Amino acid sequence: MKQIKWFDRTFEFSSKQNIFPSIIERLEGTSILLNHKINQIPAEHLAVKLEGKWSIQENIGHLIDLEPLWQGRLEDILNGTEYMRVTDLENQKTNLANHNKKEINELLKDFVNLRQKTLNSLIELNETDIYKYALHPRLKTPMRIMDLFLFVAEHDDHHMARISELNTLLGR
Repeated sequence: MKQIKWFDRTFEFSSKQNIFPSIIERLEGTSILLNHKINQIPAEHLAVKLEGKWSIQENIGHLIDLEPLWQGRLEDILNGTEYMRVTDLENQKTNLANHNKKEINELLKDFVNLRQKTLNSLIELNETDIYKYALHPRLKTPMRIMDLFLFVAEHDDHHMARISELNTLLGR
């Protein structure tokens, strides 16, 4: 089954309930699931590009490339900016990074380290903090810290599903 493109997704952030502890669990689980998933994938599948799209390693590299953005957007909200910082919607950082030439264990280690830095910042927050917000630059909608990291967890899942899809396609 083909999933919707990331930029075609819509998001609804109207819940008043504090689900932040569950979001933190999801974010923490990405590293664990990613390591497990990659250990099940044949090494020869990792750097293969299909139809000119990112390989498995490039999808992992993309997660690494975006982690500083999430950290920066957290700072933006905590600092009371009106809009969160923008990102390069063309993903040039990922396209130019040559993630396929890197060792898979280095990519996994880099993601774990960057994600842990994010998690360390998140666990320091209090309940008042998680309801602070700024406008998302592309979606033009207010995002609370809780919403931002639900968005990040959804983004993680999107790329995890793509990694699984690539592995399935390459195994046929």
